[in-house]
Amino acid sequence: MGGYRVEPVQGIAGRVRVPGDKSISHRALMLGALASGTTRVTGFLEGEDCLATLRAVAALGVRVSQPAPAEVVVEGVGLHGLEPPGGVLDMGNAGTAMRLFMGLLSAQPFDTEIVGDESLMRRPMERAARPLREMGARIETREGRPPVRIRGGVPLHGIRYEMPVASAQVKSAVLLAGLYAAGETTVVEPAVTRDHTERMLQSFGVEVMARGGRATVRPPGRLEAARIAVPGDFSSAAFFIVAACMGARDPFVIEGVGVNPTRTGLLEMLALMGADLRLVNHRSAGAEPVADVEVRPARLKGIRVPERLVPLAIDEFPAFFIAAACAEGETVVTGAEELRVKESDRIASMARGLAALGVRHEVLPDGMRIEGGPFGGGVVDSGGDHRVAMSFAVASLRASAPIEILDVANVATSFPGFAPLARSVGLALAEHG
Repeated sequence: MGGYRVEPVQGIAGRVRVPGDKSISHRALMLGALASGTTRVTGFLEGEDCLATLRAVAALGVRVSQPAPAEVVVEGVGLHGLEPPGGVLDMGNAGTAMRLFMGLLSAQPFDTEIVGDESLMRRPMERAARPLREMGARIETREGRPPVRIRGGVPLHGIRYEMPVASAQVKSAVLLAGLYAAGETTVVEPAVTRDHTERMLQSFGVEVMARGGRATVRPPGRLEAARIAVPGDFSSAAFFIVAACMGARDPFVIEGVGVNPTRTGLLEMLALMGADLRLVNHRSAGAEPVADVEVRPARLKGIRVPERLVPLAIDEFPAFFIAAACAEGETVVTGAEELRVKESDRIASMARGLAALGVRHEVLPDGMRIEGGPFGGGVVDSGGDHRVAMSFAVASLRASAPIEILDVANVATSFPGFAPLARSVGLALAEHG
């Protein structure tokens, strides 16, 4: 399980580069496997979640090699070249991988079973299974949760699916199944979510029509191998962005971050609070926009978060709740019920941690109300949620006493090397077994 002990410090300084984007790394492996030819991926996130996807792709008969750190070569087998795995596919803690594979495997000619670790086996899968069944897939769950069993050899047909809840993972599962379906497949979102799948499908030569919260795919004859450069993960950068807002001694820079506008709701939320942020050195990594994020310290003020920004920052809310705890006045988040079905119930997990530090707050069914101000130290149980653990490490910048964070092993799923990188910029973070 492991833990962190984080002592209060006066501030941080420097420049950092965070690991590659987890969402993009997953998709690069999956689409590379379905492509004809050799796909090279640089900047690949070598975290446990993405390595679970790599092992699953290999189990499906795809040759995958890692010739250098953060580099992967995928020898694609074509749309119809996957082979039956020798056993169950274990996704570890990777909910994204499980849901995306549900779509990808629904049209294969063989049966598959997908499982995960204890945490993942408690997470809901019916939101992805339901539209896939509408397409003809034969998917079974256990009371809506894993294991997920997929019966192969069934034809799929395209659908128009209007999502009741905004979810990039559900959208992506349906679009991946649409690669094999007869006719068009269209997904309509109630609010715009991250569009990495649409962008990457286009990189592999698939015709995708995406506009205004609607995405349509037609089954292609083939996918063409591509070179994929994975930018720095915005969700990982979020911890340092919030830390710099709270306690940067000088302009603080996070280099090479993916700034896809469907991912950067946190920047808008922090700007509304009065943060001093700017994007510099704009460039691109294939279909994805990239920039350096420059942050100066600022006095943050509480806000009511516009609900339109919630889907654009869903993975960054644990870090944002820490910013809210340090702001002047009250911050209110609503419309974020999706947080309850992440690696933990993140509303409940963050509320318990805030309570341990003495932060005044009120839990709402779909969010939280937080009263900013001074807070102390204490013992925080992350519940094995990597983003909760890293968020409370950042809270040490404003705490008046040490913070002990329990159960941090899963930080390796998304951010290998977080602890040494945090220490390199000034956080007094010690690891213990």
